[in-house]
Amino acid sequence: MVAALLFQAQGEVWQLLSNSGLVARLVLVILLFFSIFSWAIILLKAGRFRRARQESQQFLALFRQGKRLSDIRTACGNMKSTPLAGIFLAGYREIENQAVPRENPGTPKIRSLASVQRALGIAGSSELTHMEGWLTWLATTAAVTPFVGLFGTVWGIIDAFHGLGSAGTASLRSVAPGISEALITTAAGLFAAIPALIAYNQFVQRVKEFGAMIDDFALEFLNMTERYFT
Repeated sequence: MVAALLFQAQGEVWQLLSNSGLVARLVLVILLFFSIFSWAIILLKAGRFRRARQESQQFLALFRQGKRLSDIRTACGNMKSTPLAGIFLAGYREIENQAVPRENPGTPKIRSLASVQRALGIAGSSELTHMEGWLTWLATTAAVTPFVGLFGTVWGIIDAFHGLGSAGTASLRSVAPGISEALITTAAGLFAAIPALIAYNQFVQRVKEFGAMIDDFALEFLNMTERYFT
């Protein structure tokens, strides 16, 4: 019974689409493009955030084991998804550039801890900017597609009432099919907007979480630098 009802509803939807006008079809094509592109971004970003979280946990465990910085630098080559690797490399390069030998043999010292802090801050901003990539498209889809669908609906209603006036009849039966066809574009606009809005809010929250993680790691790196290199 349920399958029969779904099949019937699907047939009615396809009938409405086939009877829709040129403007409505153009609107539906635009909304389909927005929807497909948004879903591609959603799947891509979801996979990247998942890998970034896993590798970040692995990197923090490696860093907190107290191994040599050169070993951690080598491990960064296999951890390209976590933003912490890029921040570590920025701090490591700054330490290398500043390193001067001590009077007694041992680890070298650096001239300025503030320079290391600035290098970490710049790297952190760059990593967060990279993680925010394509999120503006999801926000645009969530904000624009309902209005694109509404435009198709308004145009369809105008066309339906114009046909009603030309036919010289004033019954609901004559105008209802045109209005039904017009409302398809509103439904399509919401179909494109709702997943994009949900995904955008989720990804923004994850970016905030990674931002806090980056700040905490930068402080840990500075503590390590001050302990061993000053």
